[in-house]
Amino acid sequence: MLNPNLDEIQLTKEEYERYSRHLILPKVGLEGQKRLKAASVLCVGTGGLGSPLLLYLAAAGIGRIGIVDFDVVDSSNLQRQVIHGTSWVGKPKIESARNRILEINPDCQVDLYETRLTSENALDILEPYDVVVDGTDNFPTRYLVNDACVLLNKPNVYASILFFEGQATVFNYEGGPNYRDLYPEPPPPGLVPSCAEGGVLGVLCGVIGTIQATEAIKIILGQGNTLSGRLLLYDALQMKFRELKLRPNPERPVIEKLIDYEHFCGIPQAKAEEAKRQMEMSEMTVKELKELIDRGTDDFVLLDVRNPNEYEIAQIPGSVLVPLPDIESGAGVAKVKELLNGHRLIAHCKMGGRSAKALGILKEAGIEGTNVKGGITAWSREIDPSVPEY
Repeated sequence: MLNPNLDEIQLTKEEYERYSRHLILPKVGLEGQKRLKAASVLCVGTGGLGSPLLLYLAAAGIGRIGIVDFDVVDSSNLQRQVIHGTSWVGKPKIESARNRILEINPDCQVDLYETRLTSENALDILEPYDVVVDGTDNFPTRYLVNDACVLLNKPNVYASILFFEGQATVFNYEGGPNYRDLYPEPPPPGLVPSCAEGGVLGVLCGVIGTIQATEAIKIILGQGNTLSGRLLLYDALQMKFRELKLRPNPERPVIEKLIDYEHFCGIPQAKAEEAKRQMEMSEMTVKELKELIDRGTDDFVLLDVRNPNEYEIAQIPGSVLVPLPDIESGAGVAKVKELLNGHRLIAHCKMGGRSAKALGILKEAGIEGTNVKGGITAWSREIDPSVPEY
């Protein structure tokens, strides 16, 4: 309802006071505030991006906010997901988000969808909303949100973050490009690390999420120039913004229906290959590793393939660090050969994935090894709780 009947929208005495700073803005005013009250926005995800944008959408006076999420609050979320608090750890994120939204704006209608967004439910969930904001962190859901928005003709306010950098744009708005113009094909699974694997500066989420909120509000107000056709890139370390032009690709395949996005992004295929590798790969549990260490045998090398900063956080006694990027580049392979000197190789990482990848590379170089299931996370949980879990 981006063009509502404003005669039917009224502000209460309390709302005049609450939104007074908007009401005196020439490009918002009473008409704009009524537009915000009449509008509906769906936010997919209540993580690093969803947290700040939901706070500001609620504060701005958006009348109806929908939230899609099926996760629970974890203590590791609190570094960046500012809509959640310590008392909500272990509880559903959407309930935590609703609680905080209603504290900011008790007049806001909050719709909760505690479910994974899928090809089966996406059109029904997105259809009632004027604007969709994508706060997700994985490629299958990004393609799903994009295609559903195209089919429903909804603006899609997009952003992503990783490390110290973020990007934002508006897709499918007034004839502008959509996500498939930026990424016609998904990257191979595992090529782009998740925030859990690579890390992210917490405050970066606030900058990019607030940009998303700004774009959603501008679309509703019909004011300013949106990021449609422009990809905004932000480098927090250099404190620099730059911009790339985006244009619709005339040869882009027509989106006619929602598909299997997990398969489109190669997830099942990658999982099958990983399962095959694991079946072929020698593995041991952390309990078996502990027994080996306790016996005092010195016929093995315990290889840690995490990054140096992770190694500073926590180590398994006796482990030697050779980061996975060094092994992938080839430089670390010679170092591993030198370390082994005829000894048995055992490798670990945070949870077992990177060490399995490292062992696959080393196997091609003629070095066999055993992977520690669950990595140092399992060691912390099952063997030594004093080892920090991160």
